[in-house]
Order: sequence, then structure tokens, then C-alpha cells
Amino acid sequence: MTDRLRAIEGLALFAALTATFDGVHALGDQFVQSSHDASTKGMHGSHLVYTSDGSPVDKAPGRHGKDGRTCTASAYGRRSVSRHVASYSAVQLASTLTVTRTLGYRVPAGALLAGAAITALTHGILDRREPLLWLAEKAGKTGYIQHATVVRKAGGQGTEYPKAVQDVSGPGTALMELDQAAHRAIGVAAALVTTWLTVRKGTRR
Repeated sequence: MTDRLRAIEGLALFAALTATFDGVHALGDQFVQSSHDASTKGMHGSHLVYTSDGSPVDKAPGRHGKDGRTCTASAYGRRSVSRHVASYSAVQLASTLTVTRTLGYRVPAGALLAGAAITALTHGILDRREPLLWLAEKAGKTGYIQHATVVRKAGGQGTEYPKAVQDVSGPGTALMELDQAAHRAIGVAAALVTTWLTVRKGTRR
């Protein structure tokens, strides 16, 4: 294969992977992610929470048996983000395989896993929120985050939020926009690495 044909093949694969990663990003990040993991993946702290639902032990003491098992809030948050990253990666890998195989192209497993590892690792780090806040501060976005917040309407008595609350990280906020921008940019990098490994290995079909 000539260098020109190799370059064309690489550009075509990179474009297909970038489009796929970006196209299924919201599916894995929003639709597939459970509501519980979305609300608890950013939990931090050394205080104890119940492993069954993440509620603080000091607000509902007296549970026993399996329902009474506890862990720190930070550990609970890590478990939640791990479940989310696993489902997100599954969506990305399945979509990538479907697109490439349907079009008669076989990407080496090592290249696929390298790209998935990049998005999985960075996704897990950013979704813990503190690293994203640190990155936003370094980029001079603190004022943007503080300004672009939303107020979630009250759910009524007996709900998790009986009164209206100010949200700084959910949908409609600046932090959410920064989160999505970072994930999509990293997706481009992951697609580039996957493409480079594929073309470099010369195992394309």
C-alpha cells in the first residue's frame, strides 16, 4: 500500500470513529446511565453511607444485616462512577464494532481497547467532579460555573427534594457543558490513537 493510500485509509477511519464516538456519546452518558449513578458518582467524604442506596448513616441509623452494610461516601461515589464508565464503554465498543464490521472493516482488538481505555479512564476521572472543577479553575471558568446554574423545582413532601434547590452540576449548568466538551474532545484523541494503532500495525482488512 502506498503512503497516499494509507493516509486516505487513516483519514477515513479516523472520521468514522470520531463520528461514531461523538454520535453515541449522549446515549452512553445520558440515556444508558442510571439516574442513581448520575446523582451519586460525584459523592466524596469520609462519612459513612449505606451501600444499598448511598444514604448517610447518621440520618437513618439502626439498619441491620445486609441492608446495614456501610462504606465511605467517597467509596460509594467510586462504585457509582465505575458502573457508569462500564456501561458507557460497552456502548462505545458495541457501536464501533457495529459500524466497522458492517462496512467490512476490521479494527484490531488492541487498537479498539486502547481507544476505549482512554475514554473510560478520563471519563471516570472527570465524572468524579473534583478533577473537572480543578481543570475548570485552571482554565479560568470558575465565574462561568458560578453564574450558569439552575434551580430544580420542588418535588413536594416525601420526595428527595421537597424544596426548590440550586444545582451547579446537572443538565443546564456550565459545569455540565464543560463536562460534555471535555468528553467529546477526548473522544477525538481516542479516535486518533485507535486509527494510528490500526494503520501502523498494518492488520486492516
